[in-house]
Amino acid sequence: MNHLIGRKNEVEELERVYRSSRPEFVVIYGRRRVGKTYLVTQALKGRITFHHTGVFIEEGIKNPKQTQLESFYFSLLNYGLEGFSKPKSWMEAFYQLEQLLTRMDNGSRQVVFLDELPWMDTPKSGFLSAFEGFWNGWCSDHDNIMLVVCGSATSWVLENVSHNKGGLYGRATLEMKLFPFTLRNCEEYFDSEGIEMSRYDIVQSYMVFGGIPYYLSQFRKGLSFESNTDNILFGSKPRLSDEFNRLFRAIFTNPEDCKKIIRLLATRHGGFSREEIARATGIPYGGGLSNTLSALAESDFILRYTPYGEKASQERYKLIDNFCLFWLKYVEPRQDDSSFMRDSITSEIMKSWRGIAFEEVCWQHIPQIKRALGIEGVKTIASAWIMKGDDEKEGAQIDLLIARADNIVNLCEMKFSGDVYVIDKDESMRLRRRLNALQLTLSPKRTSHLTMVTTFGVSYGKYSGIVQSQVTLDHLFE
Repeated sequence: MNHLIGRKNEVEELERVYRSSRPEFVVIYGRRRVGKTYLVTQALKGRITFHHTGVFIEEGIKNPKQTQLESFYFSLLNYGLEGFSKPKSWMEAFYQLEQLLTRMDNGSRQVVFLDELPWMDTPKSGFLSAFEGFWNGWCSDHDNIMLVVCGSATSWVLENVSHNKGGLYGRATLEMKLFPFTLRNCEEYFDSEGIEMSRYDIVQSYMVFGGIPYYLSQFRKGLSFESNTDNILFGSKPRLSDEFNRLFRAIFTNPEDCKKIIRLLATRHGGFSREEIARATGIPYGGGLSNTLSALAESDFILRYTPYGEKASQERYKLIDNFCLFWLKYVEPRQDDSSFMRDSITSEIMKSWRGIAFEEVCWQHIPQIKRALGIEGVKTIASAWIMKGDDEKEGAQIDLLIARADNIVNLCEMKFSGDVYVIDKDESMRLRRRLNALQLTLSPKRTSHLTMVTTFGVSYGKYSGIVQSQVTLDHLFE
């Protein structure tokens, strides 16, 4: 990637605080592989005074604190530290950094970039207290200091920095959550790399990899979506051979519990209640489960939501990470099959996956759907709706409802198709039953509209009149 894509606002904010005349403390967090490091190093290219990245501690490391301190010391040496031996504590390590910065100070802005900060906070290391002292006791007294910290362990960053109740309370001057690319950003990225892909295939790539820049960087020009996916995820030496396990080891202190929950959520599109998750995984229902679910939600792997018409106590948790969903459904059981995507792309199994995955893509592009409907300025609540069946009526699940403040509820039917979508008699009857069932739950002043979200639109015909509005791929790319 030769330039920053989809990060215009973030770059402007970093530039603004860089040019301020006071000490600045910038906190950046977001899902692993989303591009935090790249953003900082490119936006502040040539202007970083000191840069250090915490070390990921593999299992079996006997003294993680010492490993982190040694790595920090080597970074200090690389930037010109002289006259100090290897620090024995984090207090000493940050003192050495202060001395290095003092020697390098020429009056201009000094940027200190500490990447993967959560990795540096090993058990009983005293890191956090020393870090607080570094900001409160030294940085805050130097108007030309700009401290930038990043972390993929979002829950750690929020708890220990953003929402810190101790010495770092209210100290951050800029907080920034970095989100995955949108479909439009993905298109811009592929264009910048000279990778020719149709919007149809870009959406399919989004279904597999989400909008994660690192995963997109694995694509090679001249290859189809299917061939690229096979090379990245399948075969004897895929580029992302153990990515699923690495994701959780790198972010969470309890990766096995996190994976248990993710594996469970991958089995039901509508998600599970907290009680169901506790029973199925064996994770204690109390603080342990609550903290793990919160950590997964904060890192954007899962979504906490309340189905339409249900009480807040009936909230559910669903898997929303495209990569994890595809990995568990297809990669894990078939990774040795080097041509899986090329051989299976037209199969019924993949057709079923595309339908579910496209719904997730739509959830991730609700602002674009609202814009296509001309309601971007209307207050809305997006949710799913579980219509329970009984002996007299058929149950159903509506994967996206948009309840609007202007008394309209859009019932969104999402269909991924290789051509314009045709509504036949049976489909029309099914859709009418859903609309009628939804209308019965609404107050007399409200009405329901059927919105079709499809790849190439709905074919005009005898039964298409039921559709009130349409959203297509092109709208999702706006």
